[in-house]
Amino acid sequence: MENQKQLDQTPVPAKILVIAAHHDDIEFGVAGSVALWVDNGARVSYCIVTDGSAGSNDPDTNLEELVTRRKEEQLAAARVVGVEDVHFLGYRDGTLQPTLELRRDLTRIIRELRPDRVVCQDPTTMLVGDRYINHPDHRAAAEAAVYAVFPSAETRPIFPELLDEGLEPHHVNEVYLMLTLQADTVVDITSTIDRKLEALACHASQVGQESLDRIREWNADNGKELGCDYAEVYRVMRFGGATSEPVENEGQGEASLS
Repeated sequence: MENQKQLDQTPVPAKILVIAAHHDDIEFGVAGSVALWVDNGARVSYCIVTDGSAGSNDPDTNLEELVTRRKEEQLAAARVVGVEDVHFLGYRDGTLQPTLELRRDLTRIIRELRPDRVVCQDPTTMLVGDRYINHPDHRAAAEAAVYAVFPSAETRPIFPELLDEGLEPHHVNEVYLMLTLQADTVVDITSTIDRKLEALACHASQVGQESLDRIREWNADNGKELGCDYAEVYRVMRFGGATSEPVENEGQGEASLS
């Protein structure tokens, strides 16, 4: 049975980290919400796990050039919605596994950035309808991200080498899972849908007008149940704890390559 959905009324926290397997995953899934959160004063950071090197089936493609191009596309897409802090982990695209190494790298970023909310893909999503098999990279990145949130980020004895780097434990208050079959929360992105599509269009090596039209239609369908013109949906988990106060919109620094 599908979960009953409700409009998200949660105050926007000061710090949000979005973790995704691929360049363009964020734009397909959550860029409308990100634009809204930034408009409301949040400092949003991105972490892209893979290098984007599996983004073409053309045998003549120069994969090194593709990696560079996809990184540039992601940075441009992030800027459209007001995000300047983008981290690239550089794992090989297409063969990602939820290893301890990946979990440690994501734990490191969580402890560095200390977000109130982490957004990632839903690791339990495998088959979507009768036409889409969820990419295994999505599930691998999501599994590592969820376990980085808990228990790794907040447990001192896990990855003690991070303590040697000066990275103290951190408790994340909320996890928003995208690409989920158990959505319970709807974010109205009517005011930001155009910026979402503009950001998605930055990934010109991957998407065309057909993809933009499909996402517009998909987000329109998401909103119908609760009377929104356009919406993005999530499965949300809340763990409690102190949340830092929202901040005014401000410069977010240079994009970082990690």
